[in-house]
Parts: sequence; structure tokens; C-alpha cells
Amino acid sequence: MECKNKYSIIIPTYNERLNIALIVYLVFKHLRDVDFEIIVVDDGSPDGTQEIVKQLQQVYGEDRILLRARPKKLGLGTAYSHGLKHASGNFVVIMDADLSHHPKYLPSFIKKQLETGASIVTGTRYVKYGGVHGWNLMRKLTSRGANVLAQTLLWPSVSDLTGSFRLYRKSVLEDLISSCVSKGYVFQMEMIVRASRKGYHIEEVPITFVDRVYGSSKLGGSEIVEYLKGLVYLLVTT
Repeated sequence: MECKNKYSIIIPTYNERLNIALIVYLVFKHLRDVDFEIIVVDDGSPDGTQEIVKQLQQVYGEDRILLRARPKKLGLGTAYSHGLKHASGNFVVIMDADLSHHPKYLPSFIKKQLETGASIVTGTRYVKYGGVHGWNLMRKLTSRGANVLAQTLLWPSVSDLTGSFRLYRKSVLEDLISSCVSKGYVFQMEMIVRASRKGYHIEEVPITFVDRVYGSSKLGGSEIVEYLKGLVYLLVTT
């Protein structure tokens, strides 16, 4: 897949020592003919994540893997903003470090953008050929219910509001981040809703979301409360 674009892949991490090497390997495996860099934004992981990233820099080069650490957990939205400051690509990919977003989908994101000229390509679990693997029925129902609720209230013109596997034109991402106020998990939903309201061209690619293999999920009751607060905020302000 040859093109003149450069892709900056921002991966926020916190205690992802067991996952980061594999996801980096898979990115390199699936983007052989693409100009890209990986920007790891680590929020002071105590498990040695940063040491693993430094070893990966020795293997792949510090020009291909950038470690941009922060002293402590400061939120997902600010992690993307921090990574964006160091991005040299004209396109930016945001994805999770826990292997729930498989790098094998990256060529499909790039292909879709090249074919359509979209400003944003987002992965979706809720269309044909998309799905979720590794969740129990209750978590699937909770996720689906949250998405349907948001769809009903916000009408965002995309099928998966809470997904966090996306490709953006860099200029569009900069605009959206400057418009958003959410800092946690609601950040993803606010980004795509505001993108829709601003009239940006959004395309979707079906993905299968896989529950993390190593480590523990960072989603809990407090995040669900924040989600509901965010939903009300977006309903009022967009």
C-alpha cells in the first residue's frame, strides 16, 4: 500500500508491559509499505512499560517509536493531545494498547480514507462483519444499550459512538481536541459527536473488538457514571 501520507499512531499506556511489545510488532507487520511512527504516551506506569518501550526503540529505532511519558495518570483525552504535539504525520491513528484493537485493521482504515477522502475513519462493532469477542452477555448488553441510548439522544450519524479505534486527518483531530472538554472515556464519544456536528466526512470500517488478553480492564462503575454525565452534557451543548 504505497502513498505519500505519513501516519502517526498514538497509543496511550498505563501498565501495559505485557502488551506493548506485541502490538508494536503487529503494527510493523501489517503496515510494511506505509510511512508511520508510533507515539507511546505512558502515564507513569509502575510495571515497567517505559523500559519495554525503550528496548523496542533499540530494535525499531527512536525515529519510528517515540516515548512521550507523563508523570502520572492525566486522562485519555489529554494523552491524545500530548501525543498529537509530537506527531509528524498528516494523519493520526488512535488505538488502545491492550490488543483490543488489532493492527490488522489499519490497512482497511487507510484504504477507506484513500478511497473516500474522509476526514475520519472509525472502527465499528455494530455493523455487518463487526463484533465483540471475549465479553460476557451482561457486558455486551451494557455496551450495546449505552450505544443505543447515545444514538437515540444525539443522532451522531455513526454506528459506534464509544469506540476508540480511529484514523483522523491531523488538522481535524487538532480542531476536535480544541473543542472537547471531556478528559476520560467520554472523550471518544464527544469527539465523534462534535465531528458529526461540524460536518466532517466520517467513514466506518467493521472491526471485531477483542477483550484484553493481559492485564486488567480500567473500565469500572465510575466510568459508567462519567459516561451518563457526558451524555447529558453533549445533549445540552451540541
